[in-house]
Amino acid sequence: MKLAIMQPYFLPYIGYYQLIGAVDVFIVYDNIKYTKKGWINRNRMLVNGKDALFSLSLKKDSDALDIRDRELAADFDRAKLLNQWQGAYRTAPFFKDTFPLLEEIVGFQDPNLFRYLFNSLRMTCAHLGLRTAFKISSEIPIDHSLKFQDKVLALCEAVGAREYINAIGGLELYDADAFRARGIEFKALRTRPFPYEQFGQAQVPYLSIVDLLMFNSVAKLQDVIADNYDLVRGAHSESSGLLFQA
Repeated sequence: MKLAIMQPYFLPYIGYYQLIGAVDVFIVYDNIKYTKKGWINRNRMLVNGKDALFSLSLKKDSDALDIRDRELAADFDRAKLLNQWQGAYRTAPFFKDTFPLLEEIVGFQDPNLFRYLFNSLRMTCAHLGLRTAFKISSEIPIDHSLKFQDKVLALCEAVGAREYINAIGGLELYDADAFRARGIEFKALRTRPFPYEQFGQAQVPYLSIVDLLMFNSVAKLQDVIADNYDLVRGAHSESSGLLFQA
């Protein structure tokens, strides 16, 4: 069984959905510390040919809290966020296909940050036809005081994973030999460039899935999610860090 584990992000770039599509089970962290100024509650969109941030406003609280303990701000302006997207993309070729999805995602009324993000993830995956099984990290019976690689390994073993796939940055974070010692193969997913037209201007790459949905059909994105990446194996420690195509 192939497994990936990630923290939730708000409408992330296409590599996140490629990771979901590449595995049988996708575990979403809820009992992990919220990262300030990361990508959990914000992402990038296209505005006048340049990248610009959009975000979910959060209630002021301790930065030490887990994602599941954070909440949206009481004055989070849903209409303002929708207007940002509408202003930027109303003439995009797939705006009419995409905007109703965004309205439904943004309109979700639960103020809990994790549940809001998890809902947006599941809705976007359904729109893209991804049917990977989701699990929530805190609901899996392991020692949740474990950290980093030890926690990942425990989660892998708890669900019976024989292959663990991480984003490409995982090559620097994890020891492939430690996974092999537990009978688990470690791989990392590297997204290939995906050029597409953005109002006839030079492409601004790696924006939120919102941008890709505005300029590409779902059928096209399904092909990109399924095929437009490489799986890379971490080398044995004695191999001086060489990588091998999977």
